[in-house]
Amino acid sequence: FYENKLYGVFYKFQPIDLIRKYFGEKIGLYFAWLGLYTEFLIPSSVVGIFVFLYGCITIESDIPSKEMCDQRNAFTMCPLCDKFCDYWNLSSACATARASHLFDNPATVFFSIFMALWATMFLEQWKRLQMRLSYFWDLTGLEEEEDEKDKLTWNDRIPGYAANCGLILFMIMLTFSAVFGVIVYRITTAAALSFSTNETTRSNVRVTVTATAVIINLVVILILDEIYGAVAKWLTEIEVPKTEKAFEERLILKAFLLKFVNSYAPIFYVAFFKGRFVGRPGHYVYVFDGYRMEECAPGGCLMELCIQLSIIMLGKQLIQNNLFEIGIPYLKKLFRKLKDGRTEPKEMNTNQSKDPQQWDLDYSLEPFTGLTPEYMEMIIQFGFVTLFVASFPLAPLFALLNNIIEVRLDAKKFVTELRRPDTVRAKDIGIWYNILSGIGKLSVIINAFVIAVTSDFIPRLMYQYAYSQNGTMHGFINHTLSYFNVSHLKAGTQPENSPFAQDVLFCRFKDYREPPWSPNQYEFSKQYWAVLSARLAFVILFQNLVMFLSVLVDWMIPDIPKDISEQIKKEKSVLVDFFLKEEHEKLKLIESFITRDKHKQKSGTKDQKSRSASFCQFDRSQKGSVASFSSQHTEV
Repeated sequence: FYENKLYGVFYKFQPIDLIRKYFGEKIGLYFAWLGLYTEFLIPSSVVGIFVFLYGCITIESDIPSKEMCDQRNAFTMCPLCDKFCDYWNLSSACATARASHLFDNPATVFFSIFMALWATMFLEQWKRLQMRLSYFWDLTGLEEEEDEKDKLTWNDRIPGYAANCGLILFMIMLTFSAVFGVIVYRITTAAALSFSTNETTRSNVRVTVTATAVIINLVVILILDEIYGAVAKWLTEIEVPKTEKAFEERLILKAFLLKFVNSYAPIFYVAFFKGRFVGRPGHYVYVFDGYRMEECAPGGCLMELCIQLSIIMLGKQLIQNNLFEIGIPYLKKLFRKLKDGRTEPKEMNTNQSKDPQQWDLDYSLEPFTGLTPEYMEMIIQFGFVTLFVASFPLAPLFALLNNIIEVRLDAKKFVTELRRPDTVRAKDIGIWYNILSGIGKLSVIINAFVIAVTSDFIPRLMYQYAYSQNGTMHGFINHTLSYFNVSHLKAGTQPENSPFAQDVLFCRFKDYREPPWSPNQYEFSKQYWAVLSARLAFVILFQNLVMFLSVLVDWMIPDIPKDISEQIKKEKSVLVDFFLKEEHEKLKLIESFITRDKHKQKSGTKDQKSRSASFCQFDRSQKGSVASFSSQHTEV
């Protein structure tokens, strides 16, 4: 019944209270967090679509794109490779320039600020929802139970810690090696395709290399993710943590660190390193005996960053998060059925011939291994949505579409594919909140550098207000291209069999350098240092502005909802009234003892002392019970 209903109710709210009653508070909090995260992706998706549409609408009025696509502008560019590449016209990169404007426009700056505030508001709303659930689920006074049976000393733990540090560093270096291997593939493949005699192959070198390299990166990430999960678990086990909570937290930290580096290292390379160490014509940087370092496309690296981010994000969501979650459990279930069929005895008694009981069917399901994989895939997705959103405004939309399916897949898995887990009480999502908060703060810095360094936003702004003669963007492309005297090319690097090499005296390349007729030829120009200063100033301004707005949002939104805080105050008032009433009853009882003793003053001294001792003992016992009652309710 539940399996048939799961996908038909995707538009309805989750029955969080029923989930909590059946699976426990820990799993209930996970589905509550996932539901809130998915709801928050709706406004960010809408804004991202508007930012993308703004780029589509303004593409025809973008002056730099028009100048780059105008064939009347004879921007003869320097060869893209040595010897086998010819001079080329900048207008041939028109499609790349127009596509770059879709994601590299002034609206992306606004969207980056919006997403930083969005992350802050999401975390604040989660704290409020978490407090509400903790109150209604009676978790406010829950204390973690610690197991103190483990008495290992530092000498016992040092080998485990040393192995952890060494192996984690090795795994991180393995990730960097994989990224470097893909870089080598890009360089060598681009050089090999440039030697081709096929004109179509040579004209599509950049597209071919970029597409194949991103696919290789995706495959490597998927493989290493599985390896890193197993390695993180083994490293945590040899540490021998004292408690189950400590084990889980250390496992999460190790797995997240390794998978964070694995997922984002290729994106960091394209965003901040590709095209930064190329050199210039006549003085290029070479690797592996004659291979030039790869350059960014004429429209900049932001478009390639967008392609890299979108393919890796969508590939991980489609293959790892959805296909693996459906395919692997199904194959395991099929394997268990086949195994049970082979091991079943031929002769069965009458009791065994009956239909299997529900507990037998449940025991044949896959055992529950924890919530770490479920949280991890969503946290990595949260990083894709926030860290590089300046280059891909549609990331929240694709995350939303994925999560609508993800909630249903997780529900189906917990209800029909996994054994019912032991219920665990928890008052929060633990260390995952700290990781989310860290990603939110890191996203501000990364997006600031993406806008300042990777995109052309700052150079365009500087040209319009500092170098343009009429305050418009006319002449921007010419301003960003430097001159190079082709006679200064090194011997053996000139284009071979060029049909118009004799007509080319100067070629252009994208950089801010002095022209060949300057006394300081090919050195960085004043414009370069001015733009660099503006980039750094923008990073500082953007970071401080967004951080200030985030702190302001955090301050304006209380952590405890108003109705919950009022209810807590009412409960405290009721407790105080009840305590005062109890105190009043005790005082009346004491006064009655005193009055009775006065009426019996004529009794003997011995009886009087006996009654006094009895009264004092009663008074102490009553005060002790009152104090115990008071301390218990004060804690609540």
